[in-house]
Amino acid sequence: MKIYLKIWRQKNSQSKGGFVDYTLTEVSKDMSFLEMLDMLNIQLVKKGERPVEFDHDCREGICGQCGVMINGIAHGPLKHTTTCQLHMRSFEDGDTIYVEPFKATAFPIVRDLKVNRSSLDHIIASGGYVSVDTGQAPEANSIPVTHEQAEAAFDSAACIGCGACVASCKNSSAALFTSAKISQLAQLPQGNKETPQRVVSMVNQMEEEGFGHCSFTEACQVECPEDISVLNIARMNYEYNRSRLLKK
Repeated sequence: MKIYLKIWRQKNSQSKGGFVDYTLTEVSKDMSFLEMLDMLNIQLVKKGERPVEFDHDCREGICGQCGVMINGIAHGPLKHTTTCQLHMRSFEDGDTIYVEPFKATAFPIVRDLKVNRSSLDHIIASGGYVSVDTGQAPEANSIPVTHEQAEAAFDSAACIGCGACVASCKNSSAALFTSAKISQLAQLPQGNKETPQRVVSMVNQMEEEGFGHCSFTEACQVECPEDISVLNIARMNYEYNRSRLLKK
């Protein structure tokens, strides 16, 4: 396959960036998207040019580090698929592919396609945990959890924190990410007790990080590789309002 690439190149968050054209002539349909970028970088290094920087780790759709915008879509054209799981068979010979980083105020560009997602970590650190004593694990049946509760919590916990919801939102909101982390704990007895303080702390931190407000267009769920439901946002709003009422 012959592929024409237009890749966003930018030295750092202070410098001006822009698209640079590249052409690859021997791309296999069996290559993953990241392997195709590796192929490009090998050619650039051989020419003495700076390779394109991008984030990746597991290459199994688990860590969420690989997220980029591909032809204007977070993670590319396939639904419920991360960038590292995307293969070149999703494209045609002679296609032009635009590749750019997730762009949001809270995601400053480090270089090229690499962005700093630490703002999501700050939200988790503000309350995305359960305060329990360390030591021997308690008996699994000491706190009964119904199958429905466990499944609902697991659905929320499936969020991999890639930031696609932020990148696809016209307001750059992190409401889907934050609400998923709140919901996964709020739906279990081990985490429910701390929900009032947790939701206030995490929502406040989300705003401090510079994320926009949710206007519920649901674009976040559409482009989420894990299909996290926007119903989590409704739960977050419910828990937030409930926590404020409990304080009165």
